Amino acid sequence: QGLLLLAAALGVAAATRCPAPCVCDNLRAHVLCLNGSLMAIPDTIPELTKKLDLRGNNFMVIPAGAFLATPYLTHLELQRCKVERLEEGAFRGLGRLVYLNLASNDITLLYQESLDGLSSLQQLILEGNRIEEIQPGAFGHLGSLTVLDLRANALVYLPDMVFQGLQVLRWLRLSHNALHVLGSEAFAALPALRRLSLDHNELQALPGEALARLDGATRLDLGHNPITYVAEEALAMASLRHLFLDHASLQDVAPDAFARSPQLRMLDLRENQLQGLPPLAGAGGLARVSLDGNPLLCSCLLRPFHNWLARARVQAEGACAAPPALRGRSLDSLKPPEMRCSRLRPPPSPAAPPERPRAAGSRQCPRGCVCSPDFHHGSCENRNLQEIPRDFPGDTHLLDLRRNTFRTVPPDAFPGLKELVSLHLQSCSIGTLQPGALRGLDSLVYLYLTDNRLSSLAAAAFEGAPQLAYLDLDRNAFSRVPAGAFRLLPNLISLHLQHNAIGELAEGDLAGARGLRWLYLAGNAIRHIAPAALAPIKMLEKLQLEGNHLVEVPTAALRGLPALSELKLSQNPIKHMGDGVFLPVASSLQHLYLDNMGLEQISPHAFTGLGPKIRSLYLESNKMSNIPDMSNFTGLEILNLQDVPFHCDCQLLPLRRWINKLNLRVGATCGSPADARGLKVKLATIFQTCPGWGRGEAVEANPNKTKAASKPSKKNRSGKSPA
Repeated sequence: QGLLLLAAALGVAAATRCPAPCVCDNLRAHVLCLNGSLMAIPDTIPELTKKLDLRGNNFMVIPAGAFLATPYLTHLELQRCKVERLEEGAFRGLGRLVYLNLASNDITLLYQESLDGLSSLQQLILEGNRIEEIQPGAFGHLGSLTVLDLRANALVYLPDMVFQGLQVLRWLRLSHNALHVLGSEAFAALPALRRLSLDHNELQALPGEALARLDGATRLDLGHNPITYVAEEALAMASLRHLFLDHASLQDVAPDAFARSPQLRMLDLRENQLQGLPPLAGAGGLARVSLDGNPLLCSCLLRPFHNWLARARVQAEGACAAPPALRGRSLDSLKPPEMRCSRLRPPPSPAAPPERPRAAGSRQCPRGCVCSPDFHHGSCENRNLQEIPRDFPGDTHLLDLRRNTFRTVPPDAFPGLKELVSLHLQSCSIGTLQPGALRGLDSLVYLYLTDNRLSSLAAAAFEGAPQLAYLDLDRNAFSRVPAGAFRLLPNLISLHLQHNAIGELAEGDLAGARGLRWLYLAGNAIRHIAPAALAPIKMLEKLQLEGNHLVEVPTAALRGLPALSELKLSQNPIKHMGDGVFLPVASSLQHLYLDNMGLEQISPHAFTGLGPKIRSLYLESNKMSNIPDMSNFTGLEILNLQDVPFHCDCQLLPLRRWINKLNLRVGATCGSPADARGLKVKLATIFQTCPGWGRGEAVEANPNKTKAASKPSKKNRSGKSPA
């Protein structure tokens, strides 16, 4: 008996031994291994540990299964550990963990399975890493997460569905990145989100389409972004109450900019470049507007806004900067008769404002333009200019030349702008981009040529701009893709050629664009895609072909695209879909859009090869009466079957059972027979007469026993709730 007691005592001691150089508090089940030189996760940490603090060590890599020996952990601190990589399955086995802090490491990429196994995690802190890319699906296993902190990373863009799986997330923190491009579905499937922080980024326009998916968010932080203008109905967020647009570059706000955000109560516009505001139509719930730090011109031009403040009982904070007699006066102290224009000079013509004398040492800026030294921005928007102005400050990062009439961009049009990152030439009647037009723009990343008259491009036009990554040529006059034009752009990531008149994609059209990841060709007249047309762009992730004239899926052209994750074929007149049409991209495809095509028949084997990787499938507004077996689509988060006239007979029973098991709202209704027309497929009683009814239906009575694919998104892609 004594030997047994000794063995038991030794066993307890072994179970609670504390690895050097750690400190263990066995009573509270805490272990601290702070600021040491640990190169690997200790494997002798007590099994019953609940809180583990490993800050300040030197792990570099968190290997798969690193914490399998401590399955009871609820809190894990890994800040400042020089972590560069999280291997797939690094946290597997930590099903009880609710808090994970990985701040201030060197992580650059989040893989799809990096965070697998954290089903109970509520807070994930990734602040202060070097994350440049998040693979869609990286957060797919974090169904309990409420706070995600991605501040101070190196994110430039957010692809569609990047946050899929975060069904209960309430606060998403993306401040202090370099975000410039947001996919229109970037925030899809975040039904519980209440607060979104996008301040201190590089957003040049309010990302209204992406934000419209957040109909439950109440606070939005967009301060410290180079946004110059808020357009009509730019923000459609039904529950938004607090909007921060402070320290941006705002020069104007449309009267109905917030008309589609009826719950807005507080609007922060501090430290912008606003000389005034119009009455804000539709913002009936607004209680406070902050305008401190703006150069407000308290003339008669501000009276309509001032009167609206009184009528709407909105509190306004701000003070006049001009005229001199009113300088420093608060807005709420002004009387309408004081706000006069009679003694003021009439406002100058936008094309030629009076040139102000420069003080010694002041920065250069072309006549008629505005240069902001704080933001490194230059703007000559809508100045009726016919030639591109010169003499901008050499450290200009963003140059806005929209809505002028240049007609052509000559060689060496932008001398001395080696630091320019973003160039806006939208709506400038440009018909020619001459060879060498961009010469010297060594840092240029973003080029916007939307709404011009370009019908051709030569590769020499891009000479001298090797860093160009985002090229927007939407709404021009191209009848074909300018073949070979992109061979001098090895870093091109995103190419927009939407709403042109392109009739086909031919072999060689995309030669040289080997790094292209997103290709937007919606709204053209494409009837044919040559089998080798997409061969040069093997890294392509997103291909948007909606609204063209394709009559079949371009299967042959999809070969050789191993990374393609999104394919949009919506609004093409494809009536029939044959066997294996998506086989070339079956191993990578995650989002498939086949809606509004008039699709009449889908072969039983059309989806061969597709399966668990598919996250969203859009089939709404078509004409088929049945769809193939999709029982292996186990990863679906969005499935839209609205406005499809299903024939509800016994042949549809497998589909009906599968839809019920998904636990998704899919909107499927019966189109026939007559006595079932309009009924939801889930509820139609016609199936109860089918042979085999009763097998498997027992589980429907207790849906909690089925594994839910996901909670439904509040809105589908079109903004309508599925029936």
